[in-house]
Amino acid sequence: MKRLTSNIEGLSARQLAQRCIGAEELSNGRERKLALGDDILMSVSSPARYVGGEVNSVMKTLTPGMVRFAMCFPDVYEIGMSHLGIQILYDMFNRYDDVWCERVYSPWLDLDKIMREKKIPLFALESQEPVKNFDFLGITLQYEMCYTNVLQVLDLSGIPLLAKDRTEEDPIVIGGGPCSYNPEPIAEFFDLFYIGEGETAYRKLLDVYKEVKEKGGSRQEFLLRAAREVPGMYVPSLYEVSYKEDGTIASFVPTKEGVPAKITKEIVMDLDNAPYPEKPVVPFIRATQDRVVLEIQRGCIRGCRFCQAGQLYRPLRERNVDELKEYASAMLKNTGHEEISLSSLSSSDYSKLPELIDYLIEECDRKKINISLPSLRIDAFSLDVMSKVQDVKKSSLTFAPEAGTQRMRDVINKGLTIDDILGGATTAFQGGWNKVKLYFMLGLPTETKEDIEGIAVLSNEIAKAYYETVPKEKRNGKVQIVTSTSFFIPKPFTPFQWAQMNTRDEFLEKAHIVRDAVKSQLNQKSIKYNWHEADVSELEGVFARGDRKLCRVIYGAYKKGCIFDAWSEYFKNDIWLETFAEEGIDPAFYTTRYRSDDEIFPWDFISCGVTKAFLLREWKKANQETVSPNCRMACQGCGAARYGVGVCREPKAGGNLSE
Repeated sequence: MKRLTSNIEGLSARQLAQRCIGAEELSNGRERKLALGDDILMSVSSPARYVGGEVNSVMKTLTPGMVRFAMCFPDVYEIGMSHLGIQILYDMFNRYDDVWCERVYSPWLDLDKIMREKKIPLFALESQEPVKNFDFLGITLQYEMCYTNVLQVLDLSGIPLLAKDRTEEDPIVIGGGPCSYNPEPIAEFFDLFYIGEGETAYRKLLDVYKEVKEKGGSRQEFLLRAAREVPGMYVPSLYEVSYKEDGTIASFVPTKEGVPAKITKEIVMDLDNAPYPEKPVVPFIRATQDRVVLEIQRGCIRGCRFCQAGQLYRPLRERNVDELKEYASAMLKNTGHEEISLSSLSSSDYSKLPELIDYLIEECDRKKINISLPSLRIDAFSLDVMSKVQDVKKSSLTFAPEAGTQRMRDVINKGLTIDDILGGATTAFQGGWNKVKLYFMLGLPTETKEDIEGIAVLSNEIAKAYYETVPKEKRNGKVQIVTSTSFFIPKPFTPFQWAQMNTRDEFLEKAHIVRDAVKSQLNQKSIKYNWHEADVSELEGVFARGDRKLCRVIYGAYKKGCIFDAWSEYFKNDIWLETFAEEGIDPAFYTTRYRSDDEIFPWDFISCGVTKAFLLREWKKANQETVSPNCRMACQGCGAARYGVGVCREPKAGGNLSE
């Protein structure tokens, strides 16, 4: 079965709908009808975003007592369809006989306008029925710049934006994902948050909901029971925040007996027995990541001090290689995708990677399927692996040194030396590659002008290595180095959560230093330099470390037309600044302000598995430019050993220092 994208070119919206699997199936005794008419579908871009019925989408017949769960990614369809977390939960929920999980995405701006004008309620893709009719609306929070889109989804669904205004007729609005580790800037918009990995506690949560409903209980009764009985559940309305005169938090306490003062993240203890989709939904249009995604492990051993995911998903847990082989074969067969990607924070650290790669090469070569290996390190092993999967077409290699000097790489605990970087680049050039993408950050703690200029110097050294390594007669043109910088944002639950963030002007000044330094390099014509938008980074920093006071800013900016803030062409910085001023809130309080060691952070009521004491130790080691070894070399006592799974069970040279 080949991808269906190529087969729908030129079809009308109605023809497309008729082609959809399940388009004519019955739901609750009725023929499935599209929520949007032909006239609307033909007037918007990519009508396939809204008709549902894709291959492997799940249609069910509603039965008494069935829980209806709308799973939402608050961004456009093509982005949301690429998200692995929703694919996993969609599959897991729909394995339950008493649950029907459907998908919801943010309507693009053209349809958003029409739905508001014609008062068309937002609908789920599978049944095409209004979201407001569902029991739950689950919203994944993958990045801070989607927050106004959360309000868009609620608004178009006819659900009150503020949780306190909802009635028994409204769905329970639940949030999850990495941004839920600091849910406070959007706390007033959600009934509850699921903290941690979604495979563990949802079944219990749904059972509690059904019990309450069967007994005629209220939504408040359900929320209270969820907070008391289901691990990992945070109900914002059951907690009270008080502030000091300087605006920092004085206390954060539950208001009801039996509600935990500290919420511990949920974690999958055994990935081998966790659900994983063998039949992911295949979109009719090309998604951002249009491929099979195979999660090989969860967590990371590296301890990069800027990386939030590396802390949140500790400890490292691997999937069994034989199961991965079976998943890969089944998913390729059931989707028709022509590419498979290995998902991991650091793919090189998967212990069975050579065996898995050998299997995939044999499986994929005869089927003409590409293999994608993101998150590889710059070392001989990784490049050997890359050479195996790219032995025909040498596409660009991506390296992420993150910093231009060794001093700065030690500060961030990147664990890469100049020899590692240049040695890896040299090996790659000898292997036939001549295109390299380099990723760095600007605005890191303790950064100097020399560190900033070091980005250009390192880029030049890599270009130089190409010309010194590859003889003229064997070169496929000149080397192409694309150097990109993002602006550093201190995230919760990282050693850098105490760090001061740069201002917009400081960020731009540093980007210009890099630009000018690139122009002064001998190999400047081989180097292209890009940098991220400073305005967006500044606002992301505010949301990342914000508190509940930001809810009214987000509410106000949305009411003034802010949505799709993650899309640079629609980001309205002037409106955001205007709204901050109207609400009397200074963004700098959350970004550039100095934080003392003992400050209570808005997210301190959550336990992510690593201790605050460990993070503080790492923060001080960063300022001392001291490197910490990775988890396989020596235990650093982060606290994750409490779970007793994955890498935490492996013997360490430094012993177990867990607190």
